[in-house]
Amino acid sequence: MPKFMLLQTYAPGEGCDVPLPEWAPEDIRAHIEFQRVLNAELTEAGELVEAEGLAGPEVAKTVVADGTGGAVVTDGPFPEGKELLAGYRVVDVESEARALEIATRISAAPGLGGVPLRVPIEVRQVMSAPSV
Repeated sequence: MPKFMLLQTYAPGEGCDVPLPEWAPEDIRAHIEFQRVLNAELTEAGELVEAEGLAGPEVAKTVVADGTGGAVVTDGPFPEGKELLAGYRVVDVESEARALEIATRISAAPGLGGVPLRVPIEVRQVMSAPSV
């Protein structure tokens, strides 16, 4: 079965442009519970490989190395906030159509007052290395 990575950035959704840390506690709880329930459903269906939220960009580091010496480690990256990865899921599903169905649910996660966020979810197939 093909695996897909479902990527979510810090981009505001069409349904909300207020950052999650500024939401009311009950809205944060509802959003987190939605994610927990979805992950449990995907796990029970045998489709969830991994799901993680990522720390904020303020603690990110960038490493550059040429393979012959030490690395250069800097704070960042600091592109526009909407370009930074907020979290991801890897799913192992029957088809791209199923991955898109799951991404549709993620995009509609509840935001302020339960209004669907409509956040963009990037869906990319995981490529495997060829067998030797």
